[in-house]
Amino acid sequence: MPAFDIAACAALLDELTAIGARAARAIRELSGHGGVRNKADGSPVTAADEAAEAAICEGLARLAPGVPIIAEEQAAREKPLLPLPSASGETAPYFLVDPLDGTREFIAGSDEYTVNIALMNAGVPICGIIAAPASGLLWRGIVGRGAERLAFTGIQRSAPEPIHTRPRPADELVVLVSRSHLESRTRAYLNAVPRARPVQCGSSLKFCRLAEGAADLYPRLAPTHDWDIAAGHAILKAAGGDVTTPDGLPLAYGSPDLLIPDFIASGVPLGA
Repeated sequence: MPAFDIAACAALLDELTAIGARAARAIRELSGHGGVRNKADGSPVTAADEAAEAAICEGLARLAPGVPIIAEEQAAREKPLLPLPSASGETAPYFLVDPLDGTREFIAGSDEYTVNIALMNAGVPICGIIAAPASGLLWRGIVGRGAERLAFTGIQRSAPEPIHTRPRPADELVVLVSRSHLESRTRAYLNAVPRARPVQCGSSLKFCRLAEGAADLYPRLAPTHDWDIAAGHAILKAAGGDVTTPDGLPLAYGSPDLLIPDFIASGVPLGA
């Protein structure tokens, strides 16, 4: 299994960007075509989810043969096998894919849905791609190298623009909350944050807003899957922020059910 450091991720970044853009085009082509059904857990899935996942998995298998891929829709059909630890005890590299994050928003006709691709190394996200099909924007980052935003149209891409988180403002804090999953624990946390101005936002776009300095906090105090947040985690950390447990501890990816119990995403690392 190949090892992935900053240089190895940088060598893959443009092709990962192209894979994300291709998945975004697949989603746009199927927008409004219906075909919605519910999975076993009650969550919706569409033909666009499946088309995007097929495009991503094909591209990743070609780009990095032998690196396992854990993707949401495939995981809904059969329990994924996590990569075995290496001889040093670290988890081998693998990709985490959410082909259409914000399916409910997509079905409702909202623009707030994304494509998420993350590369995991030693159990943590080190590289992330998030594409927003409706806006034609894409965010990408490599931990230790930096984060960028660019526009894409068809096969054309703009020059990438570096992005950074912002310092914690002295007046109000922009706190992003889920448009579809705002539950009681997160509401209580939000009520306890001084000077908080809550802003609803769908999908992993919340991580992108933090990474580009448009917001300050994103609390999620309810379970979510690894593939929902890994790409955003990598981009936000690359841009200067972090994602931790509410106690400030590192997140534990790779549990048997691939669930993160809760987290706080912040433009300024907690405790800084």
